[in-house]
Amino acid sequence: MPPMKPNIFVTGFSGTGKTTVGRRVANLLGWGYVDTDDEIASQANKSIAEIFEQEGETVFRQLETATLSRLCKQENQVVSTGGGITIDLANRSLMDENGMVVCLEAKPQTIHSRLSSEMTSSDGAHVRPMLKSSDHLLRIETLKAERQESYAMADWIIQTDQLSSEEVAFEIIRAWETLSRRTSVKDTEKELVSVVNTSSGSYPIWVGWDLIDRIGGKIADDLEANSAYLVTDEGAYLHARRAQASLENARIASHIFVIPRGESSKNLEMATRIYKWLASLRAERGHLIIAIGGGVVGDLAGFVAATYLRGMPFVQVPTTMLAMMDSAIGGKTGVDLTEGKNLVGAFHQPKIVLADVNTLTSLPDRERNAGWAEAIKHGLILDATLFQDFEVEGDALRSLERNISIDIIQRSIAIKAKVVTADEKETLGLRILLNYGHTVGHAIETVTAYSQYLHGEAVSIGMMVAARISESMGILSAEEVLRQQRVLEAFQLPISLSDFDMDSLKNAMKLDKKTVEGSIRWVLLDGIGHAVTRENVPENMIDQALDSLDKESDTRA
Repeated sequence: MPPMKPNIFVTGFSGTGKTTVGRRVANLLGWGYVDTDDEIASQANKSIAEIFEQEGETVFRQLETATLSRLCKQENQVVSTGGGITIDLANRSLMDENGMVVCLEAKPQTIHSRLSSEMTSSDGAHVRPMLKSSDHLLRIETLKAERQESYAMADWIIQTDQLSSEEVAFEIIRAWETLSRRTSVKDTEKELVSVVNTSSGSYPIWVGWDLIDRIGGKIADDLEANSAYLVTDEGAYLHARRAQASLENARIASHIFVIPRGESSKNLEMATRIYKWLASLRAERGHLIIAIGGGVVGDLAGFVAATYLRGMPFVQVPTTMLAMMDSAIGGKTGVDLTEGKNLVGAFHQPKIVLADVNTLTSLPDRERNAGWAEAIKHGLILDATLFQDFEVEGDALRSLERNISIDIIQRSIAIKAKVVTADEKETLGLRILLNYGHTVGHAIETVTAYSQYLHGEAVSIGMMVAARISESMGILSAEEVLRQQRVLEAFQLPISLSDFDMDSLKNAMKLDKKTVEGSIRWVLLDGIGHAVTRENVPENMIDQALDSLDKESDTRA
């Protein structure tokens, strides 16, 4: 890929903030700013609404392409575009060849709320002619769905529902800095990272860049399936649409089921809804379920695949760092009960795991850092060299520099794959080592109803408790505890709890799956890179480690 021309094209549906954000980005970069609609109106000496009314959409689209073509001859500019500009392939090609394309996304309801006061002028005329309708929300939903596939072709996608214009602007600049570093880097990484061997068969793990666009071919090569059912969430929907396009090219029929984001969707009620969806589409045992999203999507879709028709084949396509590092590999599937996390589930191995590292570029920093927690954990428990790389390469990993990030992700995933191959169903005691930090982490999630901490953040706190217990038992030095703490802090992961109900936390810890006859089986460190398990850890050591969390909070305040 040649170096990018210094232009940023901001695309997306009306109401996603293209104009406000575009101006802010241009100001921050010291670049010029232009809005294609403003340019068209200026050249035609009439408003966009008047052009639509007097000359029609066809003429407007011709003016739009001509304007874009002229703007693409310039550099160092931020260009906010009209909502429908990406429909035309020629327009998309022009933008792809002349800069970075960023798509601002938002839910139809958010867009409707933002535009409700702008639909008509004071005299009743339609200010936004493409949204002319008696039911504005329905029109937004319909038109957005028609354009969704073209929006998904952007270099970077930002979900703006919960972000301020300032936050979106900084996300665009981060995207520009990240992609600018990568355009001159040749991808020479080996994509087949590992083959996991289990009692139910073997499956490959692929890790690379833009793999989702090739998923259809990989499934056609490895599996005999002519129909696929894609389960995704709102945050990964665009990735699911990319996968669907690839499947269609491979002549595999597909359907998409979208769940709400978050742990609250991972329950038996949502599983039942998916069962009924599959039944309505007459899904067969030989058809394929594909999970596209984070850990919640993978756990839920895998559980459905394990139980519907007594078992259907499924593919894991993790789109978050956490899912790539942990939940997509190993065949653990499940749903939550109010009493605890993952209390209902089954082992059901995927047929393929496909990790497209490019999907991580659109994640907020917080989510990506939470995912890195699991990779850091792999280094702490089994690979001291990997942990040292986190100490040395922290800046490059946080900014997701392509080569080093793919390398670390591949090595971390390979560790998980080897453990799963050696101990498929946690019968030998090896796989339990992967739960370092999870006893306290899962308890924190349960007590907070999964609403306060991301999984990796909760595990980070749990790793600090486990490290303190290891230190108290004399198997981990104070210096090694500090090394762990410094890396977690470098990735902006929490290491403390303040104003927390420790009694509720202890009660939740007793529900941990590693508890045997009321005694927690702790995963501890006997030096960095070497994890061990211990039962009957003295209660006072656990109390001291939990108490240290609040003291660390006081120190950091």
